[in-house]
Parts: sequence; structure tokens; C-alpha cells
Amino acid sequence: QVQLAESGGGLVQAGGSLRLSCTVSGSIFSINAMGWYRQAPGKQREVVAWFVSGGKITYVDSVKGRFTCSRDNAKNTVYLQMNSLKPEDTAVYYCYAHDAGDYWGQGTQVTVSS
Repeated sequence: QVQLAESGGGLVQAGGSLRLSCTVSGSIFSINAMGWYRQAPGKQREVVAWFVSGGKITYVDSVKGRFTCSRDNAKNTVYLQMNSLKPEDTAVYYCYAHDAGDYWGQGTQVTVSS
């Protein structure tokens, strides 16, 4: 079993920045892929950034150049640095992990005002 806990969401003006954190606990050595997803009101959940173990990080086109995903293995934490935020980035952001199953955090709200 894997447990994920996000933090760092909030309200920010357009052009501002936020950093999300995802702390991982449990059977962390079984994880072979992780990522960040988001779900805006009335829309389907979409992937924002993802990576497989030992692989490069891939971003959806809409956030390339603005968002950066990073890992701190010593802290068992994955980050999502979000810069130049736009109102269309408003969503609940979820951390995701995969081993033999799929795991999701509880989500953290990001609201970008215009």
C-alpha cells in the first residue's frame, strides 16, 4: 500500500506561483510511476506531469515552460512548482502513484484569479 498526501494549494493572482508537495509513505520501493493530475469543475481529470522510475519527466503541453516537477528522494516527496499561473490552471490537483495498483492523494485546491 502507498499513501499520498498533497499540500501547498491556495489562492493566487494570475502570473503568480505556487509549489505543491506530495509526501509519499508506505511501500514506496514498489512504486514504478508517479505524476500530478488536475480536475477543473465540470471537466475530466487530466494529467499534468508524470514520470516512470528512472525516467524523464513529461509535461502536458499547456504547462510546458511554466510547471516543473521534481523529486526529493531523501524526503520521499514530489513537488510541482507552478509559475506564471493562469486562471485556466484553476483545479483540484492530485498526486498519483502506481505499482500493482493506482493510488491518489486527497487533492489540493489551486485557484488562480484574473
